[in-house]
Amino acid sequence: MNRPDDLLNALKIQRKPLAEKKRRWPWIILVIIGIGVLFALTRSKPMVVETVAPRSAASSGPATVLDASGYVTARRIATVSSKVTGKVKEVYIEEGQRVSEGEILARLDPLDVEAQRQLSKAQLASSQSQLAEARAQLQLAESTLSRNRDLASQQLVSRQALDTAKADRDARAARLASLQKAVSVSQEQLSVANLSVDNTVIRAPFDGVIIAKAAQPGEMISPISAGGGSIRTGIGTLVDMDSLEVQVDVNEAYIGRVTPEMPIEAVLNAYPDWKIPGAVIAIIPTADRSKATVKVRVALDNKDPRIVPDMGVRVSFLEKRDADKPLTGMLIANTAVIEDAGKSYVFLLREDKAVRTEITVAERNDSDSRVTRGLAASDAVINNPDKALTDGVAVRLKDPTEK
Repeated sequence: MNRPDDLLNALKIQRKPLAEKKRRWPWIILVIIGIGVLFALTRSKPMVVETVAPRSAASSGPATVLDASGYVTARRIATVSSKVTGKVKEVYIEEGQRVSEGEILARLDPLDVEAQRQLSKAQLASSQSQLAEARAQLQLAESTLSRNRDLASQQLVSRQALDTAKADRDARAARLASLQKAVSVSQEQLSVANLSVDNTVIRAPFDGVIIAKAAQPGEMISPISAGGGSIRTGIGTLVDMDSLEVQVDVNEAYIGRVTPEMPIEAVLNAYPDWKIPGAVIAIIPTADRSKATVKVRVALDNKDPRIVPDMGVRVSFLEKRDADKPLTGMLIANTAVIEDAGKSYVFLLREDKAVRTEITVAERNDSDSRVTRGLAASDAVINNPDKALTDGVAVRLKDPTEK
């Protein structure tokens, strides 16, 4: 059984722990106040944003479907050489010179072929003189045969004399025919000799510009490459500047975006501010498996002396547009569009607050989206919105001097 003192102690109130609990409440209140102040300060400081302006799709140029790089090439380029092997006598070209089709570029030493031509002329003259002699002899044989026939009808000459005259006439006629063939052969030989002489004159095969001079007077030149490199294979290199085009390597994963006659815009690396319009000529039906690319031929609308072979080019493939059906809506950068649960949104800057707005995107390319609902030309759209940005948050435009 408990003692009375123990029972009385059990009924006493513990004052000290209660005092300690009371002393904890001020600290808890201070923490709550601090969190509230911090939250208030955080909310009062606006987020820094950048904006972009929507552009009218109807007034803007064609959208870029794909960008690729390539080089300027010439469809007509030739190393001009002679048809025969010979020593260069004269060269009339220099790098950068513009020449016309048929213009003489160089001459080879014609000494050997000229001698052959003179021999062919002499052989032709000899054949022609023999032919003239044969004609005179045939005419005499014809007269003799006619006279013997008259005498034979009067039985004044023997039958043998008549046969002899006839055989002589036939022999003379056969010799005349043979000499006529010989004259024809001599004429053909002279034509070949004239052609050989003409082959020593090297002419331009088409209009163009000389981009390389490869031979000098005194050097040997041949249409066939010789071992050791002691014989040149050409006088120079000629390029038809009107045949310049661009060849672009397009990643095979995106070749489906490119179609023949598709409009393009080309920018030369040497002239980055010069935009050259053009169109796709053809898609080469083969792929380079080492680079996973497909080659595309592109024609340039401008023929300008600043465009030269092997220049680097950046080509933008543009979408085709129907002139009778202009695009509607507004264009906005893809970086300003947010995708959420299958819908598209943007944040508009209105009265220093971010307003989340649903939009309808009709189509998009690599850089822009065409919006048909939810945007106006006067809207300021927040670009690259932060993930923490929410509807109604206070924002301010970034100062250009800020980093």
